[in-house]
Amino acid sequence: MERIGVVGGGLMGAGIAEVCARAGSAVVVVESEQTRADDSRARLEKSLRRAQERGKLDDAEAVLQRITVTTELEDLADRQLVVEAIVEDESAKVDLFKRLDQIVTDQDAILASNTSSIPIMKLATVTSRPSHVLGIHFFNPVPVLKLVELVPSLMTADETTERSREYVEGSLGKNAITCQDRAGFVVNALLIPFVLSAIRMYESGFATAEDIDQGLVLGAAHPQGPLALADLIGLDTTMSVAQSLYEEFKEPLYAPPPLLARMVDAGLLGRKVGRGFYTYDR
Repeated sequence: MERIGVVGGGLMGAGIAEVCARAGSAVVVVESEQTRADDSRARLEKSLRRAQERGKLDDAEAVLQRITVTTELEDLADRQLVVEAIVEDESAKVDLFKRLDQIVTDQDAILASNTSSIPIMKLATVTSRPSHVLGIHFFNPVPVLKLVELVPSLMTADETTERSREYVEGSLGKNAITCQDRAGFVVNALLIPFVLSAIRMYESGFATAEDIDQGLVLGAAHPQGPLALADLIGLDTTMSVAQSLYEEFKEPLYAPPPLLARMVDAGLLGRKVGRGFYTYDR
């Protein structure tokens, strides 16, 4: 796995590109337009230089030299592994996998999705190589959190899963768990109902956002409260995952609360825009 591609240079895509480049891989990041590509490059530079300042990395410049940021999807043609990290929208991901199937020339290359909720089978079946498609789900912030969920579909070859595990664990130094191809996988199927419950509690006026979060931090030893976590995940992503879970399981605990929907409509998406349940300096 010397040549890696990442589609999407946002928080998750940039994080995935960073850990792959730090592991020695040559990485091509594709963004939809030049402004976004410039933002992605700046995000990578800031993260790597901060890691060097903190003593977590010896040479940020050497890692940056292994990363190319482009707007041309065709630059992924020679990649051995391509990880999709675009918006959590099924139709957008399906269209992308159709294009990747035509562009990536190596038929042994792995096409992976970083989706947190969309069934992998829906992406695999639009390609001519469903045996080489699986989910590789990283967690934010990618350079810090050690977990990766590997999500093979019913059509994914065992060899594809094991090659992915070898790269994730052997090269990236992450810990991989294997999940069934069901909406939410392991972590979000447990986490999202918890976050939604906190939003409903806040929405009802039962307690303030600060008290809800402090209760879980100080009373249950959580590193951060559920509302702060929702802001970190992104309220749009939280909403999308909840909708996917509810569509698949039809359980009331997965239904997005009205407040969450209104905040997404208003563009109050959390840390990435500077305001969600809390206000942030950008």
